[in-house]
Amino acid sequence: MKRNIITALLLVCTLALSAQINLILGDWKTVDDKTGEVRSIVSIYKATDGLYYGKIAKMLVGEPGLKCDQCKDADFNAPIEGLVIIRGMKYDKEENQLVGGKVLDPESGKFYYGKIYPKDGKLVLRGSLDKRGFLGRNQTWIRAK
Repeated sequence: MKRNIITALLLVCTLALSAQINLILGDWKTVDDKTGEVRSIVSIYKATDGLYYGKIAKMLVGEPGLKCDQCKDADFNAPIEGLVIIRGMKYDKEENQLVGGKVLDPESGKFYYGKIYPKDGKLVLRGSLDKRGFLGRNQTWIRAK
């Protein structure tokens, strides 16, 4: 009897944690924090290495075939559409957020420390110069339908 209760509790906890990460995964419309313009759709997913990534699935503004001319190394002149901009994040169950990775700004070609968390049905991306997130800015994204 005790074994059945413990198994049921573990199953409920596993389902609850799975539901929390699903608040982050999926397609999101990026919103420019300065102009309020919807610029692209980013798809956030879990890769086979167990880490979380996000790529620009579709550009909604600008010229078709735009390239990342400010990016470095392998990303130099890579098409913006399809570019992986969220890299190597881990899911923090206790805080219900993705942390520990980097975020690429395709306009500047620079990488920032990143943190991503759901808030009020939206997604907040915090990019910062420091790991603690003091020197940076937020973007709030909305779920793409």
